[in-house]
Amino acid sequence: MKIARILAGLVATVSLALPACVKQGEQPESEQQKVVVTSPKAKDVLITQQYVCQIHSKRHIKVCALQNGYLQEIHVSEGQRVKEGDLLFKIQPTLYEARRDAEVAEAKLADLELNYTQTLAKQSVVSPNEVALYKAKLDKANAKAKLAQAEVQFTSVRARFDGIVDRLYEQVGSLIKEGEVLTTLSDNSVMWVYFNVPEARYLEYKGRQGMGKGKQQQLKLADSRIELVLADGSKFKYDAGDSVTIEGQFNNETGNIPFRADFPNPDGLLRHGQTGTVLIRRRLNNALVIPQRATFEILDKRYVYVVDKDNVAHQREIQIQHELEDIFVLKKGLDVNERIVLEGVRQVHDGEALEDFEFRKPEEALANQKFHAE
Repeated sequence: MKIARILAGLVATVSLALPACVKQGEQPESEQQKVVVTSPKAKDVLITQQYVCQIHSKRHIKVCALQNGYLQEIHVSEGQRVKEGDLLFKIQPTLYEARRDAEVAEAKLADLELNYTQTLAKQSVVSPNEVALYKAKLDKANAKAKLAQAEVQFTSVRARFDGIVDRLYEQVGSLIKEGEVLTTLSDNSVMWVYFNVPEARYLEYKGRQGMGKGKQQQLKLADSRIELVLADGSKFKYDAGDSVTIEGQFNNETGNIPFRADFPNPDGLLRHGQTGTVLIRRRLNNALVIPQRATFEILDKRYVYVVDKDNVAHQREIQIQHELEDIFVLKKGLDVNERIVLEGVRQVHDGEALEDFEFRKPEEALANQKFHAE
C-alpha cells in the first residue's frame, strides 16, 4: 500500500509538469520541424561512372619454335626490350644446313643437265620437249633449295615487332619441338583496357552519340573524358580521350557488353595483365538537380511533395538519372519553376494545405553540395 501511494504521487507530479496545451502522445509545438520549401535548380554537373577493368597489351603474342632441335643460343633476358628483327633464340641448325647444301647441289646438277640438253637441242639431237623436261627439273630443284634455305632461317627466332620479352620457358640445351612456346612478346606502346558496361548504360551512351562508320565499332562519348585509376589508387597520367571500341555481342548471363579504351603508354608503366578502374567523366549541361533529403521512397520509387500555387502539397513520383553524394540529377518529374518540400517532409501529407512554411532559394538549399562524383 505504501509503494502504491508513492507511485500515485509521482504520476500526479509528472502530470502537473506537462503544459496544458500538450496532449498525451504529442510533441511540444516548439519541437515541431519547420517546413521549408525550395525549387529544383538547373546546373552543370560532372558525372563520374566507374568500371573495373583489365589491362592488355596492344599486341601480346606467343613466340614459338619454328623447327625441331636443340636450343643452341638465347640472346635475350626476361623483361628485356627488343626491336623488330632482333635475334631472340637460335635452334641448332646442323641438320637443316646439311639438307640445304644437298638441295643446292641438286639444283646445280639440274642446271648442268639443262645446259647440256640445250646444246644437244641446237644440234637437233634431242627434241624441244626434252629441253622443257630438264627445265622443269631445274625449277623443282631450285624450289626445294629455297625451301631448305627457309628451314635454316627458321632456326633463328626473331622478334616480330618492338616489345618486351616476358618469361623464358626453355633454357639452352633443351630439346625443342616445332610450335613449342619459348616466351611471349608484348607491345606496350598502347594499352587496350577492357571493361564491362551494363545494357542500360550502353543504350544511354548510344543514345547520345551514334556509331562510327569505320570497320571498328567506335563510340564517341560526347563531353566525356576517359581516365584510368591503378590498383594503388593513383591516377594514370594519360587519358584515352572520349572514344571507345565496342565488341559485337552482349553476355547473356550478365547483361553486359565489353568496351575497350586505348591508353597511350609512352613511359611503359602499364604492363599486360594489370587491373584497375576506368573512370568516364561526363559533363551534364543544365541538369535539373534537387537535394536528396527532399525525396522519400515508397516501394522502390522516389517521390517528392510538390507545392502548388494554393500552397497545397501533392505527392509526385520522380525519376532519377544520376545519384551524387548529396543530390539527385533528375530524369523527369519536375520543372525548374515548381516548388517542392525540402525539410519537414514527414510532417506533410498528400493534399494538405501548408499554412506556415519558409521558402529557401535553390542556391541556398544546394549550398555546400558536391556537383561532381569522385
